[in-house]
Amino acid sequence: MDNAGLFPSLSLSVSELTSLIKKTLAGGFYDLNVEGEISNFRPSSSGHWYFTLKDADAMLSAVMFRGKASMLDFFPRDGEMVVVTGAIDVYEKRGTYQIICSSMTRVGEGNLQARLEQLKNHYASLGYFDPASKKSIPPDPQRVAVVTSESGAALHDILQVLGRRAAGLDVVILPTRVQGDEAAASIATRIRQADRFLLGDVIIVARGGGSLEDLMPFSDPSVIEAIHDCALPVISAVGHEIDWMLSDYVADIRAPTPSAAAELVSASRSERLEKLRAVRSTLVHLIQNRLSEARMLLSQASPRTLSERLVSRIEQNRYLLDDMDMRMKETLLHRFEQARRTLASHTAQLQALSPQSILERGYAVITDTMTGQNMTSATQLAGEKDITIHLHDGSVAATTRRTK
Repeated sequence: MDNAGLFPSLSLSVSELTSLIKKTLAGGFYDLNVEGEISNFRPSSSGHWYFTLKDADAMLSAVMFRGKASMLDFFPRDGEMVVVTGAIDVYEKRGTYQIICSSMTRVGEGNLQARLEQLKNHYASLGYFDPASKKSIPPDPQRVAVVTSESGAALHDILQVLGRRAAGLDVVILPTRVQGDEAAASIATRIRQADRFLLGDVIIVARGGGSLEDLMPFSDPSVIEAIHDCALPVISAVGHEIDWMLSDYVADIRAPTPSAAAELVSASRSERLEKLRAVRSTLVHLIQNRLSEARMLLSQASPRTLSERLVSRIEQNRYLLDDMDMRMKETLLHRFEQARRTLASHTAQLQALSPQSILERGYAVITDTMTGQNMTSATQLAGEKDITIHLHDGSVAATTRRTK
C-alpha cells in the first residue's frame, strides 16, 4: 500500500502524527496480557514503578502507577518473569510507546536470574565464597588499584572521597568496559594485571548502578575466577546497595557503593589523621598553658613584685603578732581574774573559820593560867584556879571560886 495515499493533500505536524498514532494504539491495544522478564526496574519516590519487559528478541517499556502498585502483594525485582495486564499508550514528548500496567502476577524467575542462581550455587559449592578464605584490607594502604570505567560516575565518586579523606594516597586507574559483551573479559584482564604487577595494596572493582543486564559482566565466570585467584585483597563495589552481583560474594569485602569502597580503604588513614589532629590540639593547649604559667611566674619575680610581696608578708606577720599579743594579754587577764576570785573565796572561807572571827562574835577562850591548857569543860574549873579569859581585843585574869 502506498502510505502517501492515506492523506494525499494533508501535511501533518509531528505532534499531529504522534497524537494520531496514540489514538490508534490506545483504541486497539487494551486489556492485553503480556509475559516477559523484568529488567531495569526503577521505583520512583512518587510510588510509580518504571521498568522494561523483555524476551529474547524484543523489549517493551512499562509503567505501573502508585495506585495499582500498592495493590500488589510482592515487590518486583530484575530477572523475574511476570505477566502484566494493561493498555498500550504513547508518550508523545519522546515519541515512544509503553504499556500502562493495571496488574501483575509472577510467573517465575527470568533467564538471567536463573543463570545467576545457577552460577552462585556452583561457585558456592567450590568454596569460592567461604568467609575463611577472605583476605583483610591492609590497615594503611599506600596505593589503590581501581578497575572501572574511566568515564563513569563510579570513578568520580571514588576519587572525590579519596581526595577528601586521603589526599596522599596513590590511585592507579585501570580503565575497562563495564557494560556489553566484551566487558567481562576486559574486567577480568584488568583485575589479573593489577594483581600480577602489584599495582596496588588493594583492588577496587567498581561501577555505578544499572539494570540487571548492565551489571551481568560482574557475575561472569571469568571475573569470578580472576577475583578468586587474586593474591591482593579485592573490594567489590558494583551498583547500588540493593544490587548484589557474584563479584560481591567472591570478593574479600563487598561495598554497597563505589563511594563506600573508597571510605573503606581510607578509613584507617583518616582515623589516624583525626587522632594526630587531636594530639596536636592537646599539645598546643598544654604548651600554651605552660607558657602562661611561666609568664605569670616571671611577672611575679620582678623587683617591684618581690618588694610588694615582702611588704605584704611583713604586714601579715605583724598582724599575726599583734593578734597573738592581744590574745596573750586577754588570756593573762582572764587567768589573773580567776586567781583573784579563787583567792578571795579561800580568804573568806579562812576568815569564817578563824578563832578571832569567833571571838568577835562575843565568844571567849579560857585557858589555865599556870598550864595554858584550854578549859573546855566546867569540871576543869572546880575549886579555885587562876584562869585567863581571852577576848577578841585582849585578855582578862580571873580566879574561879566555884562551879555550878
